[in-house]
Amino acid sequence: MVSASLELWPSSPRRAGPPSRLDRLRRKVNELPCALLLFAQLAALVAYPFVETRAGDVRETGRAVFGLIGLLVLFLAVRAVRATPALTWVAAVLGGPVVVLTVAEAVWPENSTVAFWSALLHAIFYFYTGYGLLRYMFADNWVTRDELYATGATFTVVAWGFAYLYVAVQILWPNSFTIYGEADPGTRTWFELLYLSITTMTSTGLSDIIAVEPHARAFVLLQQIAGMLYVALVVARLVGLTIARFRQ
Repeated sequence: MVSASLELWPSSPRRAGPPSRLDRLRRKVNELPCALLLFAQLAALVAYPFVETRAGDVRETGRAVFGLIGLLVLFLAVRAVRATPALTWVAAVLGGPVVVLTVAEAVWPENSTVAFWSALLHAIFYFYTGYGLLRYMFADNWVTRDELYATGATFTVVAWGFAYLYVAVQILWPNSFTIYGEADPGTRTWFELLYLSITTMTSTGLSDIIAVEPHARAFVLLQQIAGMLYVALVVARLVGLTIARFRQ
């Protein structure tokens, strides 16, 4: 249960009578921060192609707006799950430069140095958030509804992190990724690399985007191992605890 001091926003003053619809919404958001994070990222999956297909500065500005909205949701989730006191502190230290670099990317979309550091810090921030969500899920032997949502939120957060990591990889080692059947590897967009990340994480192998450079393949292998371990350890543990709960 999230303490009152860590609510995502303060509740309205107490008054006589039943709680209002807004109060009930606030309570739900405070009780289910991981659900908020998961649904926000799933909504971004559907909405992002409309930004990706636009051209020029409009696309870059839209990407920056989506990045800032995603970071806001992450900050709210990190504050709510509060796995450790250090989590919020580290997230704040990482999140500040990430916000600045996200805006800088929109202003200077062709600057590879800005793009590299933005992608790298995004990846670190998402991975650290994933670590915090894991700590949240493993904090006790009781499975709450929000911890079940956290299994999905952790998955999407880690997939986002690898997508940004792949962006940094292709800046360091150009032509690291290609589309199957194309002679020229070229440069893949962030959404294409997210597609690669999610298909790799789920081990479905459905992506037509492949790693062709050794360093890129090494990171893809790491994600494949991470995806397998996630299913084997985290999901199996939560399912086992849920079954044990109903058997009591």
